[in-house]
Amino acid sequence: MIEAVNWRKAVISQHATFQQAFQNLNDVAIKLCICVDEEGGLIGLITDGDLRRGLLRGLSMDDCVAEVINRNPLVVPENTDWTTVRALMRANKVAQVPSVDDEGRVVGLYLWDELGPAEDHDHVMVLMVGGLGKRLRPFTETCPKPMLEIAGKPMLQHIVERARGQGFRHFIFCINYYGEMIRDFFGDGRQFGIKVEYIEEHEPLGTAGALSLIEQAPQRDFVVSNGDVLTDIDYTELLSFLNQHDAQAVMAVKLHEWTNPFGVVEMEGLEIKGFSEKPVLRSHVNAGVYALSPAVLQMLPKGGYCDMPTVFEMLSDQGARVVAYPMYEPWLDVGRPDDLKTARSTPLKISSG
Repeated sequence: MIEAVNWRKAVISQHATFQQAFQNLNDVAIKLCICVDEEGGLIGLITDGDLRRGLLRGLSMDDCVAEVINRNPLVVPENTDWTTVRALMRANKVAQVPSVDDEGRVVGLYLWDELGPAEDHDHVMVLMVGGLGKRLRPFTETCPKPMLEIAGKPMLQHIVERARGQGFRHFIFCINYYGEMIRDFFGDGRQFGIKVEYIEEHEPLGTAGALSLIEQAPQRDFVVSNGDVLTDIDYTELLSFLNQHDAQAVMAVKLHEWTNPFGVVEMEGLEIKGFSEKPVLRSHVNAGVYALSPAVLQMLPKGGYCDMPTVFEMLSDQGARVVAYPMYEPWLDVGRPDDLKTARSTPLKISSG
Protein backbone atom coordinates (compact mmCIF):
# COMPACT_ATOMS: atom_id res chain seq x y z
CA MET A 1 0.00 0.00 0.00
CA ILE A 2 1.27 3.46 -0.83
CA GLU A 3 2.90 5.36 2.04
CA ALA A 4 0.57 7.69 3.93
CA VAL A 5 2.63 10.75 3.14
CA ASN A 6 2.10 10.11 -0.57
CA TRP A 7 -1.63 9.51 -0.61
CA ARG A 8 -2.22 12.53 1.60
CA LYS A 9 -0.70 14.69 -1.12
CA ALA A 10 -3.57 13.55 -3.34
CA VAL A 11 -6.20 14.96 -0.97
CA ILE A 12 -8.07 17.99 -2.32
CA SER A 13 -11.17 19.92 -1.32
CA GLN A 14 -14.46 19.09 -2.96
CA HIS A 15 -14.60 22.82 -3.70
CA ALA A 16 -11.34 22.78 -5.70
CA THR A 17 -11.38 23.75 -9.38
CA PHE A 18 -10.63 21.50 -12.33
CA GLN A 19 -7.37 23.41 -12.79
CA GLN A 20 -6.33 22.65 -9.20
CA ALA A 21 -7.29 18.99 -9.57
CA PHE A 22 -5.30 18.57 -12.78
CA GLN A 23 -2.31 20.24 -11.14
CA ASN A 24 -2.60 17.82 -8.22
CA LEU A 25 -2.78 14.83 -10.57
CA ASN A 26 0.34 16.03 -12.32
CA ASP A 27 2.25 16.76 -9.10
CA VAL A 28 1.34 13.57 -7.22
CA ALA A 29 1.33 11.29 -10.28
CA ILE A 30 -1.04 8.60 -8.96
CA LYS A 31 -3.89 9.53 -11.34
CA LEU A 32 -6.31 10.10 -8.48
CA CYS A 33 -7.59 12.90 -6.25
CA ILE A 34 -9.11 12.02 -2.89
CA CYS A 35 -11.85 14.23 -1.42
CA VAL A 36 -12.31 14.02 2.36
CA ASP A 37 -14.28 16.02 4.92
CA GLU A 38 -12.89 17.86 7.95
CA GLU A 39 -12.63 14.62 9.94
CA GLY A 40 -10.85 12.76 7.19
CA GLY A 41 -13.97 10.86 6.12
CA LEU A 42 -14.05 9.89 2.47
CA ILE A 43 -16.37 12.01 0.31
CA GLY A 44 -15.32 10.46 -2.98
CA LEU A 45 -12.64 10.06 -5.62
CA ILE A 46 -11.79 11.89 -8.83
CA THR A 47 -9.75 10.29 -11.61
CA ASP A 48 -8.26 12.04 -14.59
CA GLY A 49 -10.92 10.27 -16.66
CA ASP A 50 -13.66 11.87 -14.54
CA LEU A 51 -12.14 15.29 -15.17
CA ARG A 52 -11.70 14.73 -18.91
CA ARG A 53 -15.30 13.57 -19.25
CA GLY A 54 -16.39 16.69 -17.38
CA LEU A 55 -14.52 18.88 -19.85
CA LEU A 56 -16.14 17.04 -22.75
CA ARG A 57 -19.56 17.80 -21.17
CA GLY A 58 -18.77 21.50 -21.36
CA LEU A 59 -17.37 22.18 -17.90
CA SER A 60 -14.36 24.50 -17.72
CA MET A 61 -11.05 24.53 -15.88
CA ASP A 62 -12.54 27.07 -13.45
CA ASP A 63 -15.54 24.91 -12.50
CA CYS A 64 -15.78 23.05 -9.19
CA VAL A 65 -14.80 19.38 -9.07
CA ALA A 66 -17.91 18.60 -7.00
CA GLU A 67 -19.59 18.16 -10.38
CA VAL A 68 -17.56 15.03 -11.17
CA ILE A 69 -16.76 13.39 -7.83
CA ASN A 70 -17.43 9.65 -7.70
CA ARG A 71 -19.24 9.56 -4.36
CA ASN A 72 -19.63 5.80 -4.25
CA PRO A 73 -16.16 4.42 -5.02
CA LEU A 74 -14.83 0.97 -4.32
CA VAL A 75 -13.09 0.93 -0.90
CA VAL A 76 -11.67 -1.79 1.34
CA PRO A 77 -11.25 -2.02 5.13
CA GLU A 78 -7.78 -1.21 6.44
CA ASN A 79 -5.29 -4.07 6.53
CA THR A 80 -7.07 -5.96 3.72
CA ASP A 81 -4.61 -8.46 2.23
CA TRP A 82 -3.12 -7.84 -1.22
CA THR A 83 -4.63 -10.99 -2.73
CA THR A 84 -8.15 -9.76 -1.99
CA VAL A 85 -7.40 -6.21 -3.14
CA ARG A 86 -5.84 -7.45 -6.37
CA ALA A 87 -8.90 -9.58 -7.14
CA LEU A 88 -11.24 -6.65 -6.45
CA MET A 89 -9.19 -4.34 -8.67
CA ARG A 90 -9.22 -6.82 -11.52
CA ALA A 91 -12.96 -7.56 -11.18
CA ASN A 92 -13.91 -3.87 -11.00
CA LYS A 93 -11.28 -2.69 -13.52
CA VAL A 94 -9.88 0.00 -11.22
CA ALA A 95 -6.25 0.91 -10.56
CA GLN A 96 -6.62 2.61 -7.16
CA VAL A 97 -8.56 1.52 -4.07
CA PRO A 98 -8.62 3.55 -0.82
CA SER A 99 -8.44 1.81 2.52
CA VAL A 100 -10.77 3.15 5.24
CA ASP A 101 -11.17 2.54 8.97
CA ASP A 102 -14.39 1.71 10.80
CA GLU A 103 -15.36 5.40 10.83
CA GLY A 104 -14.94 5.75 7.07
CA ARG A 105 -11.72 7.76 7.36
CA VAL A 106 -9.09 7.22 4.67
CA VAL A 107 -6.01 5.48 6.10
CA GLY A 108 -4.21 4.32 2.96
CA LEU A 109 -4.34 3.68 -0.76
CA TYR A 110 -3.68 0.53 -2.78
CA LEU A 111 -2.23 1.06 -6.26
CA TRP A 112 -2.24 -1.44 -9.12
CA ASP A 113 1.11 -0.05 -10.27
CA GLU A 114 2.70 -1.51 -7.14
CA LEU A 115 2.32 -4.94 -8.73
CA GLY A 116 5.24 -4.09 -11.01
CA PRO A 117 5.95 -2.52 -14.41
CA ALA A 118 3.32 -2.39 -17.13
CA GLU A 119 2.72 -5.69 -18.89
CA ASP A 120 3.67 -5.99 -22.54
CA HIS A 121 0.80 -5.86 -25.02
CA ASP A 122 0.36 -6.11 -28.77
CA HIS A 123 -0.89 -2.60 -29.56
CA VAL A 124 1.23 -0.95 -32.25
CA MET A 125 2.68 2.56 -32.02
CA VAL A 126 3.29 4.45 -35.27
CA LEU A 127 5.74 7.34 -35.14
CA MET A 128 5.80 10.01 -37.85
CA VAL A 129 9.48 10.87 -38.21
CA GLY A 130 9.85 11.89 -41.86
CA GLY A 131 9.36 15.65 -41.71
CA LEU A 132 11.86 18.15 -43.13
CA GLY A 133 12.00 20.22 -39.96
CA LYS A 134 12.25 23.47 -41.93
CA ARG A 135 11.38 25.67 -38.95
CA LEU A 136 14.26 24.17 -36.96
CA ARG A 137 17.00 25.03 -39.43
CA PRO A 138 19.98 25.20 -39.16
CA PHE A 139 19.72 22.37 -36.58
CA THR A 140 18.01 20.08 -39.11
CA GLU A 141 20.24 20.79 -42.11
CA THR A 142 22.27 17.63 -41.45
CA CYS A 143 20.04 15.79 -38.96
CA PRO A 144 16.36 14.78 -38.93
CA LYS A 145 14.36 16.57 -36.27
CA PRO A 146 13.50 13.43 -34.21
CA MET A 147 17.23 12.68 -33.82
CA LEU A 148 18.11 16.05 -32.27
CA GLU A 149 19.54 15.40 -28.81
CA ILE A 150 17.71 16.28 -25.62
CA ALA A 151 19.25 15.37 -22.24
CA GLY A 152 21.89 13.25 -23.96
CA LYS A 153 19.53 11.20 -26.14
CA PRO A 154 17.74 11.68 -29.45
CA MET A 155 14.25 13.06 -28.98
CA LEU A 156 12.83 9.94 -30.64
CA GLN A 157 14.58 7.66 -28.16
CA HIS A 158 12.85 9.45 -25.28
CA ILE A 159 9.47 8.87 -26.91
CA VAL A 160 10.21 5.20 -27.62
CA GLU A 161 11.47 4.51 -24.10
CA ARG A 162 8.42 6.06 -22.51
CA ALA A 163 6.10 3.99 -24.70
CA ARG A 164 8.19 0.88 -24.00
CA GLY A 165 7.70 1.50 -20.29
CA GLN A 166 3.95 1.41 -20.93
CA GLY A 167 4.13 -2.02 -22.56
CA PHE A 168 4.51 -1.14 -26.25
CA ARG A 169 6.84 -3.55 -28.06
CA HIS A 170 5.97 -3.05 -31.73
CA PHE A 171 6.79 0.26 -33.43
CA ILE A 172 6.44 1.48 -37.01
CA PHE A 173 8.61 4.42 -38.05
CA CYS A 174 7.45 6.46 -41.07
CA ILE A 175 10.71 7.90 -42.40
CA ASN A 176 11.76 10.21 -45.24
CA TYR A 177 14.18 13.09 -44.62
CA TYR A 178 17.53 11.64 -43.45
CA GLY A 179 15.65 8.42 -42.74
CA GLU A 180 18.86 6.39 -42.95
CA MET A 181 20.11 8.09 -39.77
CA ILE A 182 17.04 6.90 -37.89
CA ARG A 183 17.33 3.41 -39.38
CA ASP A 184 21.05 3.19 -38.51
CA PHE A 185 20.43 4.22 -34.90
CA PHE A 186 17.43 2.03 -34.08
CA GLY A 187 18.00 -0.90 -36.45
CA ASP A 188 15.38 -3.58 -35.90
CA GLY A 189 14.89 -2.37 -32.33
CA ARG A 190 16.33 -5.37 -30.52
CA GLN A 191 18.90 -3.34 -28.61
CA PHE A 192 15.99 -1.33 -27.16
CA GLY A 193 13.88 -4.38 -26.36
CA ILE A 194 11.38 -3.64 -29.11
CA LYS A 195 10.54 -4.48 -32.72
CA VAL A 196 10.86 -1.68 -35.29
CA GLU A 197 9.49 -1.68 -38.84
CA TYR A 198 10.04 1.10 -41.34
CA ILE A 199 7.81 2.73 -43.90
CA GLU A 200 9.62 5.03 -46.30
CA GLU A 201 7.87 7.96 -47.93
CA HIS A 202 9.43 9.01 -51.21
CA GLU A 203 7.52 12.26 -50.97
CA PRO A 204 5.68 13.90 -48.06
CA LEU A 205 2.26 12.28 -47.69
CA GLY A 206 0.99 13.92 -44.51
CA THR A 207 0.40 12.18 -41.20
CA ALA A 208 -2.46 10.02 -42.42
CA GLY A 209 -1.12 9.50 -45.94
CA ALA A 210 1.92 7.71 -44.56
CA LEU A 211 -0.38 5.30 -42.73
CA SER A 212 -1.74 4.12 -46.09
CA LEU A 213 1.66 2.55 -46.80
CA ILE A 214 1.44 0.10 -43.90
CA GLU A 215 1.52 -3.35 -45.51
CA GLN A 216 0.10 -5.39 -42.62
CA ALA A 217 -2.56 -3.39 -40.82
CA PRO A 218 -2.55 -3.60 -37.01
CA GLN A 219 -5.07 -6.10 -35.69
CA ARG A 220 -5.96 -3.92 -32.71
CA ASP A 221 -6.42 -0.24 -31.98
CA PHE A 222 -3.11 1.58 -32.35
CA VAL A 223 -1.42 4.85 -31.40
CA VAL A 224 -0.01 7.42 -33.82
CA SER A 225 2.29 10.20 -32.66
CA ASN A 226 4.31 12.90 -34.31
CA GLY A 227 8.01 12.31 -33.73
CA ASP A 228 8.58 15.82 -32.39
CA VAL A 229 6.00 15.74 -29.58
CA LEU A 230 7.39 15.42 -26.07
CA THR A 231 4.72 14.65 -23.50
CA ASP A 232 4.10 12.75 -20.29
CA ILE A 233 0.83 11.35 -21.64
CA ASP A 234 -0.07 7.72 -20.93
CA TYR A 235 -0.57 6.25 -24.40
CA THR A 236 -2.42 3.23 -22.99
CA GLU A 237 -5.02 5.56 -21.46
CA LEU A 238 -5.57 7.06 -24.90
CA LEU A 239 -6.36 3.57 -26.21
CA SER A 240 -8.71 2.95 -23.28
CA PHE A 241 -10.45 6.25 -24.00
CA LEU A 242 -11.07 5.12 -27.59
CA ASN A 243 -12.69 1.94 -26.34
CA GLN A 244 -14.69 3.59 -23.56
CA HIS A 245 -16.29 6.04 -25.97
CA ASP A 246 -16.88 3.47 -28.74
CA ALA A 247 -15.01 5.73 -31.16
CA GLN A 248 -13.09 5.13 -34.37
CA ALA A 249 -10.55 7.84 -33.66
CA VAL A 250 -9.34 9.89 -30.71
CA MET A 251 -7.28 13.07 -30.91
CA ALA A 252 -5.36 14.31 -27.89
CA VAL A 253 -5.99 18.04 -27.47
CA LYS A 254 -4.19 20.56 -25.29
CA LEU A 255 -5.75 23.70 -23.84
CA HIS A 256 -3.91 26.76 -25.19
CA GLU A 257 -4.32 30.11 -23.50
CA TRP A 258 -3.36 33.46 -25.02
CA THR A 259 -3.63 36.78 -23.21
CA ASN A 260 -4.53 39.73 -25.37
CA PRO A 261 -2.00 42.43 -24.38
CA PHE A 262 -4.54 45.21 -24.94
CA GLY A 263 -7.79 46.30 -23.38
CA VAL A 264 -10.64 45.12 -25.65
CA VAL A 265 -13.60 47.34 -26.45
CA GLU A 266 -16.88 45.44 -26.82
CA MET A 267 -19.09 47.08 -29.45
CA GLU A 268 -22.39 46.72 -31.26
CA GLY A 269 -22.15 48.86 -34.35
CA LEU A 270 -20.78 52.16 -33.08
CA GLU A 271 -22.16 51.65 -29.56
CA ILE A 272 -19.65 50.78 -26.84
CA LYS A 273 -21.17 48.06 -24.66
CA GLY A 274 -18.28 47.24 -22.35
CA PHE A 275 -14.59 46.69 -21.83
CA SER A 276 -12.37 43.66 -21.17
CA GLU A 277 -8.94 44.34 -19.80
CA LYS A 278 -6.39 42.00 -21.40
CA PRO A 279 -8.83 39.09 -21.84
CA VAL A 280 -7.58 35.50 -21.94
CA LEU A 281 -8.53 33.54 -25.04
CA ARG A 282 -8.74 29.77 -24.61
CA SER A 283 -8.84 27.12 -27.32
CA HIS A 284 -7.94 23.45 -27.72
CA VAL A 285 -5.10 22.63 -30.11
CA ASN A 286 -4.20 19.36 -31.80
CA ALA A 287 -1.48 17.75 -29.66
CA GLY A 288 -0.22 15.46 -32.44
CA VAL A 289 -1.06 12.18 -30.66
CA TYR A 290 -3.91 9.90 -31.75
CA ALA A 291 -5.53 6.52 -31.14
CA LEU A 292 -7.16 4.87 -34.14
CA SER A 293 -9.19 1.81 -34.99
CA PRO A 294 -7.66 -0.46 -37.66
CA ALA A 295 -10.76 0.22 -39.78
CA VAL A 296 -9.50 3.76 -40.36
CA LEU A 297 -6.71 2.42 -42.59
CA GLN A 298 -9.23 0.99 -45.04
CA MET A 299 -10.51 4.44 -45.98
CA LEU A 300 -7.11 5.92 -46.87
CA PRO A 301 -6.13 6.19 -50.55
CA LYS A 302 -2.94 4.18 -51.11
CA GLY A 303 0.03 6.52 -51.35
CA GLY A 304 -2.13 9.66 -51.48
CA TYR A 305 -1.55 12.80 -49.44
CA CYS A 306 -3.79 13.12 -46.40
CA ASP A 307 -3.37 14.85 -43.06
CA MET A 308 -4.92 13.69 -39.81
CA PRO A 309 -7.56 16.45 -39.39
CA THR A 310 -8.91 15.44 -42.82
CA VAL A 311 -9.28 11.85 -41.60
CA PHE A 312 -11.29 13.00 -38.58
CA GLU A 313 -13.53 15.07 -40.86
CA MET A 314 -14.03 12.11 -43.23
CA LEU A 315 -14.93 9.80 -40.36
CA SER A 316 -17.36 12.33 -38.93
CA ASP A 317 -19.01 12.81 -42.33
CA GLN A 318 -19.51 9.02 -42.53
CA GLY A 319 -21.24 9.00 -39.14
CA ALA A 320 -18.35 7.43 -37.24
CA ARG A 321 -17.64 8.68 -33.76
CA VAL A 322 -14.51 10.78 -33.29
CA VAL A 323 -13.69 12.28 -29.90
CA ALA A 324 -11.17 14.56 -28.25
CA TYR A 325 -8.99 13.50 -25.33
CA PRO A 326 -8.39 16.61 -23.19
CA MET A 327 -4.89 16.34 -21.76
CA TYR A 328 -3.39 18.14 -18.78
CA GLU A 329 0.01 16.44 -18.99
CA PRO A 330 3.14 18.45 -19.85
CA TRP A 331 3.44 18.74 -23.63
CA LEU A 332 5.86 20.37 -26.01
CA ASP A 333 5.80 20.45 -29.80
CA VAL A 334 9.47 20.87 -30.70
CA GLY A 335 8.97 22.74 -33.95
CA ARG A 336 11.06 25.89 -33.55
CA PRO A 337 14.51 26.76 -32.17
CA ASP A 338 12.93 28.25 -29.02
CA ASP A 339 11.04 24.99 -28.43
CA LEU A 340 14.27 23.01 -28.74
CA LYS A 341 15.94 25.35 -26.27
CA THR A 342 13.05 24.84 -23.85
CA ALA A 343 13.21 21.05 -24.23
CA ARG A 344 16.94 21.05 -23.57
CA SER A 345 16.76 23.34 -20.55
CA THR A 346 13.70 21.84 -18.86
CA PRO A 347 13.15 18.35 -20.35
CA LEU A 348 9.92 16.55 -19.56
CA LYS A 349 9.92 13.36 -17.54
CA ILE A 350 9.45 11.33 -20.70
CA SER A 351 12.28 8.84 -20.39
CA SER A 352 10.47 6.78 -17.75
CA GLY A 353 7.23 4.87 -18.17
